[in-house]
Amino acid sequence: MFIGHYAVALAAKRVAPTASLGLLFAAAQLPDLVWPVCVLLGWEHVGIVPGITAFNPLEFSSYPWSHSLLMVAA
Repeated sequence: MFIGHYAVALAAKRVAPTASLGLLFAAAQLPDLVWPVCVLLGWEHVGIVPGITAFNPLEFSSYPWSHSLLMVAA
């Protein structure tokens, strides 16, 4: 799941070589850090379904704010 975020950070490093790679990694992870807050506020939704995947029981049903292209760009 995180590999896609890191790929964006590495691609951004190529576009902006003077930017810190650590800062780009942090910026790429920002949607995943904001997401739990949005879930707690009721803006986004997640369900717990045991056995839905091999690693975690979370069913990500709606996360339109933290992972939308517009909000990430902002």
